[in-house]
Amino acid sequence: MTKAATLAEIAIEAGVSTPTVSKVLNGRADVAPATRERVEGLLRQHGYRRRRAAVQSSQLLELVFHELDSLWAMEIIRGVENVVSEEGLSVVLSESSGRLTPGLSWMDGVLARRPTGVVLVLSGLSPSQQAQLTSRDIPFVVMDPAGDPGQQVPSVGTTNWDGGLAATRHLIDLGHRRIGILAGPRRMMCSRARIDGYRAALDIAGITFDPDLVREGEFNHQTGHQAGLELLRPADRPTAVFTGNDMQALGVYEAARELGLRIPEDLSVVGFDDLPVARWVGPPLTTVRQPLTEMAEAATRMVIDLARGNPPSTLRMDLATSLVERSSTAPPRPLPR
Repeated sequence: MTKAATLAEIAIEAGVSTPTVSKVLNGRADVAPATRERVEGLLRQHGYRRRRAAVQSSQLLELVFHELDSLWAMEIIRGVENVVSEEGLSVVLSESSGRLTPGLSWMDGVLARRPTGVVLVLSGLSPSQQAQLTSRDIPFVVMDPAGDPGQQVPSVGTTNWDGGLAATRHLIDLGHRRIGILAGPRRMMCSRARIDGYRAALDIAGITFDPDLVREGEFNHQTGHQAGLELLRPADRPTAVFTGNDMQALGVYEAARELGLRIPEDLSVVGFDDLPVARWVGPPLTTVRQPLTEMAEAATRMVIDLARGNPPSTLRMDLATSLVERSSTAPPRPLPR
């Protein structure tokens, strides 16, 4: 079935003109919502896919964050810029205001801009959104997927389970047995993987998992501070805390200071990410490095290759984490009686 015939058949089935179907394909705003929904449904039903040669893509790469207000995001932007500057592309930044799936207005904008490709960070697309991009031949890659992106969705991640295992093993090797964990949101796959790595390390060492030593929250300083106070106030507090990211670790630093605890003499702390700030704080933070810049570079190259018609050798790429030992961890001291 040729493209012209497919568009014509879709137009007849939808009860609209072929130019109206073309407007929907191009993300034009001058189409009634009900008509747009009907046409989109038929595009998905027919498995329509516009050939890239049929339309000139803009020299843009769409970069979508669930939240932009973080040092973590800056490391990713740096990696994307490293690649697009070589390719003569520009970057459009979008934020989904904490939602893990971008909204309708974002999709309308993408269809109108016709970018070379889309990189989604800690986000994902609904099946209908995936179908919309596929029908326009706009490739997309998910970086550090929040949930299961699906077997056919290209993605770049990191070894979160290994990172959780390495962080907890480091504390166990120092002699800690009462180890708290401050995880990220359970709805995110990376958070669950880090908790699983933590639990595996405890199990290997023969240490009973204690749910009272577990807290969950957002990946930010405020969560680290609040959860840190909850973990550290009791008399049987943990002697070490593994946090879901470096910003949470800095919140734990603040909670420890308020409670008169010294790091690492009274409390060992391990973060996750290895942001530049981890080297600047006092004491410098032991943390699990996930190669954010390299992950962003890999995701960007992957989506550009897809735009050029070169499928990746693997749809799932996981870059290795590594433990970076600094001064925030030490053997535990006996708790006062």
